[in-house]
Amino acid sequence: MISITFDATWWLVLVFVVDLAIRIAAIIIVPRNRRPTAAMAWLLAIYFIPLIGVFLFLLIGNPRLPRKRRRKQEDINEYIHDTSASLDFGTLRPHAPDWFTSLVTLNRNLGAMPLAGDNSAHIIGGYQESLDAMADAIRKAERYVHVEFYIFQADTATDNFFTALEEVCARGVAVRVLLDHWANRGKPFYKATLKRLDAMGAQWRLMLPVQPLKGKYQRPDLRNHRKLLVVDGRVAYTGSQNVTDSTYNLPKNIRRGLHWVDLMVRVEGPVVASINAVFLSDWYSETDEVLTEEIDLFSVRSGPGDLDCQIIPSGPGFEFQNNLKLFAGLLYAAQRKIIVVSPYFVPDEALLLAITTACQRGIHVELFVSEEGDQALVYHAQRSYYEALLRAGVKIWMYQRPFILHSKSMTIDDEVAIVGSSNMDMRSFGLNMEISMLVRGEEFVHEMRAVEDGYRSLSRELTLEEWMKQPLRSTVLDNLARLTSALQ
Repeated sequence: MISITFDATWWLVLVFVVDLAIRIAAIIIVPRNRRPTAAMAWLLAIYFIPLIGVFLFLLIGNPRLPRKRRRKQEDINEYIHDTSASLDFGTLRPHAPDWFTSLVTLNRNLGAMPLAGDNSAHIIGGYQESLDAMADAIRKAERYVHVEFYIFQADTATDNFFTALEEVCARGVAVRVLLDHWANRGKPFYKATLKRLDAMGAQWRLMLPVQPLKGKYQRPDLRNHRKLLVVDGRVAYTGSQNVTDSTYNLPKNIRRGLHWVDLMVRVEGPVVASINAVFLSDWYSETDEVLTEEIDLFSVRSGPGDLDCQIIPSGPGFEFQNNLKLFAGLLYAAQRKIIVVSPYFVPDEALLLAITTACQRGIHVELFVSEEGDQALVYHAQRSYYEALLRAGVKIWMYQRPFILHSKSMTIDDEVAIVGSSNMDMRSFGLNMEISMLVRGEEFVHEMRAVEDGYRSLSRELTLEEWMKQPLRSTVLDNLARLTSALQ
């Protein structure tokens, strides 16, 4: 009988071999089909904190949806593309710039809906005003109401919204609701909200549920971040606002006196069908239920305006980062002015290059962000880009505390704008399911300019001189946070 004993030397050799194997495997596995910055961040995490780094990589290292969900997204994308290809989506405005037509084609090739004409779109900038406007639209429903929001809470601020849903349910109107699972679980009023939906008779589903015991699991920080409401295929709302109190009912926000500032857009016309298509695709992903037999999706009608609008869905269900490519394309297309509003501005290399290049081309560029941060890592990662932006010539406006400027928009020159749920950060580009609306029309941009003027009046300009006085500890913290932002 041979007895083998391991002394301390053997244990050290074993640890060394395992450690070396992990590092070699990481070099092979991590960079594959991943951006260099993201790969480098993961490798640094694995090399410096091996056990934690490997655990995190196994938990959140795959930014893609499960294969079954991707197949569903591909199926619905193909159906919508083929069905809508030959349909009339209204009369488009004449004399579109070549770059605009090119971007519309890009969006379409990446999974966006067709460009639709004959639409009206109006901005609602008041927080409670938009909740009440959506409630008024719901009360006019005759056939169905489709509700999809990242955060969805029945509280005092949203009571009118929920009461409207209850009223139309009682009249036999079909109410379908989608809400993100991870964003809502554990939040105030979560269980009460679901009970209220059940009591009124609404059909509801959790989006991207993380329920492994029920066989439902994907990377836990993937989110469906979309915000939309469709009533009868006639009127729709989309934008940045969730259905919740402006404090999100969180004790930490209430203690700090924080309130969210948002905007929603009310639209009528053929583009409503495109917004409805996004809802139906998400409903199908969560339920396997195909509603296109019940709902004539592309029975479109002209709206009271003549705006050209295109809906661009994006997220890990798509092969490419649709929103990132659109934003970069707009930045390169601008000839005079770019104004960006993004509460979380953490650009990748391509977007940072596009916005600094715009300044170097002589374009007037402004960026609106919040002076106060509600998410520490994102807040500090965002700050790490301020010096480069200021040196390039970007005017940075900081919306003053205690408000969180949560609107997401971009205006290009005097004719084109984009609004929606997508931030200009790597999370929105790679991990969140988002919805953006591209709009061509001077009258809509004029409305956006008025909103931007209002934001500017409540903001202060950050100068390079002020920024360079930041203490070293802040710079170190910002740069560390910047590294974590690439962990996708």
